[in-house]
Amino acid sequence: MALNRITIDPEVMSGQPCIRGLRIPVPFILRLLASGKTIVQILKDYPELEEEDIRQVLGFASWATSEKTIPVTA
Repeated sequence: MALNRITIDPEVMSGQPCIRGLRIPVPFILRLLASGKTIVQILKDYPELEEEDIRQVLGFASWATSEKTIPVTA
């Protein structure tokens, strides 16, 4: 899956991953989905977004959480 709609720019939203540089952070969209909003509702509330943006947010979240993590011990 291509993630060409997710941008990371240190000058935009403090470097948070955003959708196409629109200052709409990936975690914000994930919170909307987690709270029960549908894709249709999100697109209605944020008309600058497209359905593929939301799908790539989910793909990005899947990719980001599948990375191997190594616990740090003190």
